[in-house]
Amino acid sequence: MRRRELLFIRDVTLYTFTAFGGPQAHIAVLLRQFVQKRGYITEEELMELNALSQIMPGPSSTQTLVGIAWKVGGVRLALITFLIWILPSASIMCMAAISFKAFADKDKFTAILRYIQPMAVGIVGYATYTFATKFLRTKVTMMLAIASLIATLILQNPYAFPLLILMGGIISSALETQQQENELRVKLFSNVNPNKVAYFIGILLFFAALGAIVSRTSPFSLPIRLFENFYRNGILIFGGGQVLVPLMYTEFVELKHYLTNSEFLSGYALQQALPGPTFSFTSFVGGIAMGDKGYGIAGQIVGSVVAVIGINLPGLILILFIVPFWNDLKKITRIKNSLSGINAVAVGFMATAFIMLVMPFHLNLLAYALMAATFLLLQFTKIKAPVVILIGVVLGLVI
Repeated sequence: MRRRELLFIRDVTLYTFTAFGGPQAHIAVLLRQFVQKRGYITEEELMELNALSQIMPGPSSTQTLVGIAWKVGGVRLALITFLIWILPSASIMCMAAISFKAFADKDKFTAILRYIQPMAVGIVGYATYTFATKFLRTKVTMMLAIASLIATLILQNPYAFPLLILMGGIISSALETQQQENELRVKLFSNVNPNKVAYFIGILLFFAALGAIVSRTSPFSLPIRLFENFYRNGILIFGGGQVLVPLMYTEFVELKHYLTNSEFLSGYALQQALPGPTFSFTSFVGGIAMGDKGYGIAGQIVGSVVAVIGINLPGLILILFIVPFWNDLKKITRIKNSLSGINAVAVGFMATAFIMLVMPFHLNLLAYALMAATFLLLQFTKIKAPVVILIGVVLGLVI
C-alpha cells in the first residue's frame, strides 16, 4: 500500500472520531482537512461527490467519504475507509442495545431519559424545519410535501414510501426538465457496459426480494426480515440520516413494534452525542429488535450487524458503481431535477414522524418546553446536537 494511502487511512481514522454534527458539519471538515490541508481531491470534486450523494439514496456522508477514498486509492481503499468510518459508532450503538434493558429501570437513567427524549424530538423538528426551508421553495414542492404528509399519516404503510418517492421524482422531473438531452443520454449509456448495469441492478433487487420469499416460521426469519427491512430503507432514503430516522420510526415503532417509542428516542439521543454517521443508529434498532424477541446477546449482535450491512449496502454499491462515470451522468438534467420532488416528499415524511413522536407526550409541558428549547438552541446559536444531548444528561443527573 502506497504512503499516500496509508496517510489517507490515518486521516480517515482521525476524522471518524471527531466527526460530530451530521452531514452539514461533515462536509465542512472534509473541505478543510481532505481538500485544503491534504489535497486528496479538489474542492470541485468534493462538491460534486456531495451533490451525487444527495441525488442517490443512502448515507450521504458515508458515500461522500467513500467516493473520496475511491479517487485516492480505488475500490480496496474505499472499502477499508467504509469499515473504519462505520465500525466505531455502530459498535457503540450495538453495546448500547445490549445493555439498554439493564439500565432502563434505574431511577437515574429514567430521569435522564425524561430530558433527552424530548430533546431528541426537538432535533427531529429542527431537521424537518431546515429541510423544509431549504427544499420547499416552489408551489410544486410545497404541494408534494403536504401530499406526502397526509398520505403517510393516513396510510401508515412502509410500502407507501417508495411509491411516494417515485411519484415526487417523476412529477418534479417532468415539470422542470426541458426536452434537450436525448443525444447526451444516448452518449452516456453507450459508454456503459450493459452487462455491468444488469449485474449492478440485479445485486440491488436480489436482496430487496429476499425477505419476501422466506417463510415467517423459519428460525432465521426475523434476522432475514430485518435485513430486508433495512436494505429496502437503504434503497429509499434520499437526504441522509435526517430522513432515515422518520422512516424507521414509522415502520419499526408505529407499524411493526420492533421497539418502543422510549427505546427509539433513547437510542437516537445517544447517536446524536456520538461522532460518525447517523446511519449507525440502525445498529441500535437491530439489536433492540432481536433482544425484544428473546434471541439473547448473540442475537442482538446479529441484529446489529444485519441492520448496519442492510442499510449501507445499497448506498455503497451505488457510489462505487456511479463515481467512475459521474462526469457524464451529472449532465443529465432530468436526473438532477427529480431531486427537488424527492426532497419535498422526504420533508413530508419527516413532518409525519415529528407529529408521531410528539403525540406520546400528551400534556407533558416539560417535554414541550425542552423540545422548544432544543429547537431554539440549534436554530439561533452555534451549539450543536451532541452538546444539547449532553446538557440533557446533566439535567437528568442533577435535578
